[in-house]
Amino acid sequence: MQTKVTKLAKIGVRGVVQGVGFRPFVYRLAQEHNLKGWVRNTSESVEIEVEGNEETLNNFLINLRMKAPPMARIERIEATFYPPNDYTEFQILKSLSQKGKYQLVSPDIATCEDCKREIFCPTDHRFRYPFTNCTNCGPRFTIIDDIPYDRPKTTMHKFEMCPECQQEYDDPLDRRFHAQPNACPKCGPGLELVDGNGNPIECNDVIKAASELLKAGKILALKGLGGFQLACDATNEAAVNLLRSRKRRPSKPLAVMVATLEAIEKHCLVSPEERKLLQSLECPIVLLRWKHSSSNISPAIAPNLKYLGVMLPYTPLHHILLREVGLPLVMTSGNLSEEPIAKDNDEALTRLRGIADYFLLHNRGISGRYDDSVYMVEGKPQAIRRARGYAPYPIFLPFKSKQILACGAELKNTFCLTKDEHAFLSQHIGDMENEETLGHFENTIELYKKLFRIEPEILAYDMHPEYLPTKYALQAGSGRGLSLTPVQHHHAHIVSCLVENEVDGPIIGVAFDGTGYGTDGTIWGGEFLLADWHSFRRVGHLEYVPLPGGEAAIKKPYRMTLSYLYTLLGEGFSLEGLPFSKLEPIELEIIRQQLRRGINCPLTSSAGRLFDAVSALVGVREEIDYEAQAAIELEMLTPNEVGEFDAKSYPFYIVEQQGMKVVKLGELFFAVVQDVKNQVPVPIISLKFHNTMAQIIARMCKLIARESRITQVALSGGVFQNRLLLKLATAALQTEGFSVLTHHLVPCNDGGISLGQAVIANFASISAGGI
Repeated sequence: MQTKVTKLAKIGVRGVVQGVGFRPFVYRLAQEHNLKGWVRNTSESVEIEVEGNEETLNNFLINLRMKAPPMARIERIEATFYPPNDYTEFQILKSLSQKGKYQLVSPDIATCEDCKREIFCPTDHRFRYPFTNCTNCGPRFTIIDDIPYDRPKTTMHKFEMCPECQQEYDDPLDRRFHAQPNACPKCGPGLELVDGNGNPIECNDVIKAASELLKAGKILALKGLGGFQLACDATNEAAVNLLRSRKRRPSKPLAVMVATLEAIEKHCLVSPEERKLLQSLECPIVLLRWKHSSSNISPAIAPNLKYLGVMLPYTPLHHILLREVGLPLVMTSGNLSEEPIAKDNDEALTRLRGIADYFLLHNRGISGRYDDSVYMVEGKPQAIRRARGYAPYPIFLPFKSKQILACGAELKNTFCLTKDEHAFLSQHIGDMENEETLGHFENTIELYKKLFRIEPEILAYDMHPEYLPTKYALQAGSGRGLSLTPVQHHHAHIVSCLVENEVDGPIIGVAFDGTGYGTDGTIWGGEFLLADWHSFRRVGHLEYVPLPGGEAAIKKPYRMTLSYLYTLLGEGFSLEGLPFSKLEPIELEIIRQQLRRGINCPLTSSAGRLFDAVSALVGVREEIDYEAQAAIELEMLTPNEVGEFDAKSYPFYIVEQQGMKVVKLGELFFAVVQDVKNQVPVPIISLKFHNTMAQIIARMCKLIARESRITQVALSGGVFQNRLLLKLATAALQTEGFSVLTHHLVPCNDGGISLGQAVIANFASISAGGI
């Protein structure tokens, strides 16, 4: 029988435990257990002192984890016991700021059910109030300027709470106790509707007026959580095409926001796992199978695609607007293509002028730009773009890391800052192709460094000398005594997959993507590696072919087709009967001369370019408007029910060249050409090609395993966003007895590379004698 002697428990709780209602939860739990003492936020944790008998304290500690608020993510609870201090009550103390200490910050979280009920209850004083929130939902990361997370250190500091809101804020038994963004129509942020020149629109109900404009086919710039979104009626093809024209986004798919899950199911097939993801606290965009025949959403939203990117409303403003307008809305990033999302009102009125007809503004500030997250479900949820709802929650490392800044890749950039067991992978920054995005990158790095008290001692970067993040790292590290660590692109891909699966290797890594600078100076992208956290050895790759015109061959996949045909089948190979409708004789001759003389024709082993070449060869896509469009549209044409063709494939063979296994592709291309000339349906050609790629992966891994005795394979790189390839390759590998690691927490595309860079740099420093 346990003793009844009173003890003092000093408890530290680490994780996402600030801004999530944790202190009022602790207060209520202490009252429930009749414990005395206190709780407070610090810059590092939540600290608790409670007194009671041993049995009660043990029950308190168990319930501290088991009954924690829905938004809390407890990483660690530490408790030590001392003689009692004879506390007479339980209090919530003022937060303690500690120099050099850091606390995990909650991502922004979708509106909870309690707040939804309030905004749609006519008798509630927050009825239709678009900034309603509580400790269980609402803005967090996008309003925080520093830690500890208290109102004076957020963009809500300028809004003084009215007596009613202050009473909620001060009451430990209220769900708005210490909800830092707490506000109501009397004292909080407000909306304003203006025209394209910034002139106010007089109206009694701003949201109703905005909804009428949307129903009339207008384009609205809406200030959201982490920046502006561009909205229009998703069922109005003219409005969608006008938005595309103004945004300079000819065919890249647009996201759609739909009011309810029931409404989504009218347009898309939704699996139980997808339903769970749509309704989660994070509320990401989810790629769902589109029911074209029964959906009135414009085909111009996602041309030639089977999947539609859909999300539910995640702020009160979205909920009220979607209910008022009664239509699915395009809800896409407020920017011109390839620029960062607009964040502030004046910035939006300048940058989005000419795109939006009207602006729905508010006066709550935004600390950090924050795009929507994008996920797909293939077995498990898989991140395509990790941002709102997920960042800046860290990836937990199975080791203690040095303080490192990994600068990421050029496309789909994220950076990663590490400290202790935490890898703070940034939200999606974007393609680093202009000064505006570089500025966003630099500003966000400074915000993360400040929030998490990180001063990097090591800078990791991609080996490609022309990447903007690489140039940033070299400039930032020069003259400051920082260690600079170049990291090979595909090694970083594989290690990012290993770390999120908590596997240190060695494994067989299959890295399939578009472009990555190789250690031999060529462009890699169809790679087979033996790798661990420390190092890698390239043991195989797809056959090299020239990339005629460099960047031009990426934007014009027919150039890659010609490169494969002429390189593998001979310059005299006849193009008769092949679908090169846009190819002028003079351009054909220029490409031949480029290939013959090797002018601006870097060699590549890229799997992404291989998919592009086959897509153009069969007439699917000869030129692209967005990254991987040719490969995506080729995948979309595969039959939903493969039937008798599911086992068919094209020939290929593998040779040893200077100790390297090389996949020879000449026979594959010759066979595809014959199918095209014999008018085999494109969906069947596409399926056979996908089967072939899966067989290449499985056969190469089998050969590598015979020599290495390694039976674990990691799949990474943007090509594995291809659902069919991922499914076929995984099945083929498992049939051969391999266990397969894939991505779930971070993107398999270049958005996950910075995590791998950071881990590799950490172990490189240890190997070099660091501590």
